[in-house]
Amino acid sequence: MITLFDYELSSDCYQARLALAVLGLHYSRVDVEFYPGREHETEWFTELSPLQQLPVLRDEHTTLYDAQAILVYLAARHDATGTWLPRRDPVLVGEVTQWLGLSRALASSAGAARLHESLGHVTDVTAARARAHTLLRTLDEHLWFGEQEGRSWLCAADHPTIADLAVFPDVALSEEGGVSRIDYPAVRRWTDRVKRIDGFVPRSGLFPGGSAAAPWPR
Repeated sequence: MITLFDYELSSDCYQARLALAVLGLHYSRVDVEFYPGREHETEWFTELSPLQQLPVLRDEHTTLYDAQAILVYLAARHDATGTWLPRRDPVLVGEVTQWLGLSRALASSAGAARLHESLGHVTDVTAARARAHTLLRTLDEHLWFGEQEGRSWLCAADHPTIADLAVFPDVALSEEGGVSRIDYPAVRRWTDRVKRIDGFVPRSGLFPGGSAAAPWPR
């Protein structure tokens, strides 16, 4: 049985929930009160996650406490189609890994600004927002050129990958941190496509896409 140690408002935790959902995996969920209880700093949780990070995934004898590592693990172990992590194609694996890196940069910029606004997280919010806009401009340009080539997703494949699941949360929630997406139309179109992936699960502030276009099958 898979167990996810989770905090509802965490974008990293939401990445894990998205991956579990689109892969059709059943799991149990343990809520960890990150704020205001700071349960992630307690002794019992530190034994589980020495870096005091959320989410944590436990699958039989495997325990992982890094959001991107969890996505890689779930796709590598539980995706029989081999599409979410196309590990037989080294170019696509490299692209996926590259976008996982961008998701970390988004977490420390757009994500940090959102935490500042919602939980009073101490950060240089002006710098965080500026960095987020730089990343969104890069992402928008990449997606726009991809659309001209007939590509709908982050990587050069005709299907979404875990890269899309990793980048999506902090982009889709950026407005909550005062980072507008109004100037990034290709980004907005891409977030709508992600919301129509079969198995997409909503969270506070995010809802499934409309039915105007067919969802990407699981």
